[in-house]
Amino acid sequence: MMNEQVRNIPIAQLHPFRHHPFQVKDDEAMAALCDSIREYGILSPLLARPAGEVYEMVSGHRRRLAAIKLGLQELPVLVRDMTDDEAIILMVDSNIQRENLLPSEKAFAYRMKIDALHHQGKTSRQLGEKWSVTQLSESGADSERQVHRYIRLTYLVKPILDLVDQSRIAFSPAVELSFLTGQEQAELWDIMQFEDRTPSLSQAVRLKKLSQKGELTQERIYEIMSEEKANQKERIRFEVSQLRNYFPKGYTARQMEQAILQLLEANYKK
Repeated sequence: MMNEQVRNIPIAQLHPFRHHPFQVKDDEAMAALCDSIREYGILSPLLARPAGEVYEMVSGHRRRLAAIKLGLQELPVLVRDMTDDEAIILMVDSNIQRENLLPSEKAFAYRMKIDALHHQGKTSRQLGEKWSVTQLSESGADSERQVHRYIRLTYLVKPILDLVDQSRIAFSPAVELSFLTGQEQAELWDIMQFEDRTPSLSQAVRLKKLSQKGELTQERIYEIMSEEKANQKERIRFEVSQLRNYFPKGYTARQMEQAILQLLEANYKK
């Protein structure tokens, strides 16, 4: 490819990709990467494109953080001229097969790639076939339908999407909830906090159907969410307002519950 070469570029001139959907975590995997770079160096150049006087990274964000932690001043970078759409597609392809991606990471990555491919005149069916059959079939690839189900998650309000990432709301109910309007999701979030529970798949489906009919009021949301689930065990319940004065400001209902259980356990041991 023309205008392509590996250069040693100062880290300060390497800027993260705009709207990069993948988290760069300072975790055990990062520590292992640092150990590898410390012993063997950077084995594979990063990929970036010129952006004025600096360079926009397309892949290598984790290697860049590891290099910063190790005090390196520059990195080997394959510099390539790319359009926005070409850069997005390469950025997604170089990260989408990573292990332990959050649902939100895959969701926004798929959405960015499908938008880029649409800009290039490719259909969603071509996109789905490419991912599910040709490129990713041997690594547990998502089917075309699953790709579009992931993309639905990008329509969730952030507090609800965070619960999906925390595995407190399952994937299928989350997809159904994504069809609610932003206002309906905000009302659902308030009631979820008040009731300290999340919707089951059947509840999410009912909420979606009522929303599509224009009949999803706050009262209907509360009616559905206050139902006892078939597998729900008997529990002791307190209103958050009853406990608020006994905990630091900003404590969530879940944090209060954990603190109470810890105090009870400590008292029991005494």
